[in-house]
Amino acid sequence: MRVQDLLRPLLLFCFPLAAFAQAQPFSFAGQTIPPGQQRQLEIPVAGETDSTVIPVTIIHGAKAGPVLGITAGVHGYEYPPIMAAQQLPGQLQAADMSGTVILVQVANVPAFLGRSIYTNPIDGKNLNRSFPGDPKGTLTDRMAWTLANGIMQRCDYYADVHAGDGNEDLHDYAGYYDYQGHAALTEKSREMAWSLGFDYIIPIAWNPEPGAPTLYGTREAMSRNIPTVAIECGRLGMVRPGEVEKINRALRSLMRHLQMLPGQPLQPENPLIIRERSYVSSGHTGIFYSSFHSNDYVKKGMKLGYCTDLSGRRLGDVIAPVDGIILYKVGTPPVNKGETLFCIAHTP
Repeated sequence: MRVQDLLRPLLLFCFPLAAFAQAQPFSFAGQTIPPGQQRQLEIPVAGETDSTVIPVTIIHGAKAGPVLGITAGVHGYEYPPIMAAQQLPGQLQAADMSGTVILVQVANVPAFLGRSIYTNPIDGKNLNRSFPGDPKGTLTDRMAWTLANGIMQRCDYYADVHAGDGNEDLHDYAGYYDYQGHAALTEKSREMAWSLGFDYIIPIAWNPEPGAPTLYGTREAMSRNIPTVAIECGRLGMVRPGEVEKINRALRSLMRHLQMLPGQPLQPENPLIIRERSYVSSGHTGIFYSSFHSNDYVKKGMKLGYCTDLSGRRLGDVIAPVDGIILYKVGTPPVNKGETLFCIAHTP
């Protein structure tokens, strides 16, 4: 028997496997992206009186693999994730990738261009309190609906990237939901969080009431059975190159964990797992003074700062309710009664 005849069954067996490993064209928002290519496009969010767009870059690998959705700029003044999303496409070679990245580079364009913390200046709503959205609602409602139904539903995994907003001094961390009754989904999300390489990891218990709105983008993705992780990196709306690169280093590590890139993911040596947090609210409207910063350790009963009225008259002190580490705090002078001044992570 000829060698060719001996090899023919083996070749026939291997060919389907080789074909399976090759990616197929990726269809998205009316466009078709060939394997091994990137494509920039804009998703319109139309309305009768107001409209916007959501800029998206598709990075479609040459080899088959999962679809990873990444959103930056859900809050428009959180600049480090937005700037990281500008750089990430240049750090990824689609020809060497498995799977597809759907990268939303600025989810909340009106807030970004309006330099607005927390909310969309057009309708005053917080996009990250508006999910699952409403296709007939206000602009923010329609943006949330478009992100949920146009982006998330296409994803096998999802990462939402945030930072301390323009008034928030924040220490970096990764978070995920401990979704009650969904152990497998929670475990996949936990593994994603660990692969990011952050020193602080926060599992958040979530047991929603039936029919309750998800509010947060990460909860919306989890409710769709999509393993999800949140990144918080950066502070006070400032663009520091080290924090921008830390975000992208974490995202590339996540892609290695998902076998979308070659190599091994980051492994934090001894991360602090934060299961409890306490919040300190302002009892006054006025000006807030504090010499503490994020990641400072505080003791219960310690004076963390004080508030004055707009004439400088002292109104009251701010006291630490627990021992722990300041995860984030208000880092600018203005404060309103009832607003969170400190989030303190409980320590063992």
